[in-house]
Amino acid sequence: MKLWGGRFTKPTNELVDEYTASISFDKKLAQYDIQGSLAHVEMLAKCEIIPSEDAETIKKGLKVVAEKIKAGEAELTEANEDIHMNVEKLLIDEVGAVGGKLHTGRSRNDQVALDMRLYLRDSLVTLVELLKNLQEALVKQAKANLDTILPGYTHLQRAQPVLFAHHMMAYVSMFERDVERLSDSFKRVNRSPLGAGALAGTTFPIDRHYVAEKLNFDGVVENSLDAVSDRDFVVEFLSNASLTIMHLSRLSEELVQWSSAEFNFVELDDAFCTGSSMMPQKKNPDVAELVRGKTGRVYGNLMGMLTTLKGLPIAYNKDMQEDKEGMFDTMETLKGALALFAPMIETMEVKKENMYAAVAEDFSNATDLADYLVNKDLPFREAHAVVGQVVLHCIQENKYLLDLSLADFQSFSELINEDIYDVLSPKSVVNARNVVGGTAKNRVKDQIEQAESRLTEAEAWIEIHEEKVNVLKK
Repeated sequence: MKLWGGRFTKPTNELVDEYTASISFDKKLAQYDIQGSLAHVEMLAKCEIIPSEDAETIKKGLKVVAEKIKAGEAELTEANEDIHMNVEKLLIDEVGAVGGKLHTGRSRNDQVALDMRLYLRDSLVTLVELLKNLQEALVKQAKANLDTILPGYTHLQRAQPVLFAHHMMAYVSMFERDVERLSDSFKRVNRSPLGAGALAGTTFPIDRHYVAEKLNFDGVVENSLDAVSDRDFVVEFLSNASLTIMHLSRLSEELVQWSSAEFNFVELDDAFCTGSSMMPQKKNPDVAELVRGKTGRVYGNLMGMLTTLKGLPIAYNKDMQEDKEGMFDTMETLKGALALFAPMIETMEVKKENMYAAVAEDFSNATDLADYLVNKDLPFREAHAVVGQVVLHCIQENKYLLDLSLADFQSFSELINEDIYDVLSPKSVVNARNVVGGTAKNRVKDQIEQAESRLTEAEAWIEIHEEKVNVLKK
């Protein structure tokens, strides 16, 4: 007989048990379910809803159950449907009928919402730390490459030279926004739904704020209907995760390109590459490729959750059982990717000479020739046309701008003087972008300094919030 089976005259069909059970995946919530139950039963005793001695018996039993689950000694069955009913059944087996008092004043509806919030807030702190580690690896590469110049691209065509450090710092900025979004979402996750009951609250004189404080929540979800039906925090996480893995995917694409023989700008460490079962010479950037590939499944989990929720009336509906697998899958996918990326970036060899050689054999300094003419009082549109003619001449003669003689330059414009060779050198072109956020060396140093300051702030945030979520595990 099910723990809820009092009004039923026959057992559920075995296929129904198999189809509706969630224990195969929501067992991930076991530690959080027991944390919530420990706080709940303590509150029941405080409010004199159950005797203190019963509460102590239940608490001891829950701790035993927690240890058995952790050690793999507890049998979690589909017959008991989900982690909540499995824990309660194990508790009753451990302490007897008194264990049945645990569920007083709550429902699985508010219980599962609580467990998911506990799981997610814990994992958010881990993600922020992993992102910080990746940013630190990128900053380290930036600091080591403040004089490394590579082609900058638009439309995947060489556009203007930039510092490799500047390129790395662009990703630091992307991941900084991810840190901001994830850390900001913590405050919306960190509110307790427990006490909302099935949908309308409970007749027992519970103290919701006491439970929230015991579990280190910042407060409670005020409306009981909203408390059990809200999955905005899951959607927000999936959305934030989608942005983060999109940034990882863009970086992956560049690593795949840069490590090819055609670019040969970087070499990834052997520890983060794989070979071919047939072609012995191959060294494949499989980590980057797989992260790029897994981006689709993270997007899919977001769309799946949005689609599940779009037609649901308030309050809880069984459809909402679909909220967990996508969340778990996205979390594990993102954690795994971030854990790999930091050491992969840190150990990456940057081939500075190859990057510089590429810059020396393109027309990415053409804009600077136009700017040079503008500084000689030639209107930009006219300067643009002149430089276009110079570039066309170079292409026809199989030359680059710095290959031209002064006479060649002056055949297109008498405004060009001997100083043009210094102006068009890659180092001068880079350092000419001396504006806030530009690729000039001193501006990139500013970016690094500011990023390191924000990384210190992120470290402080992690320490504060680790204490908030870890106190329950001590």
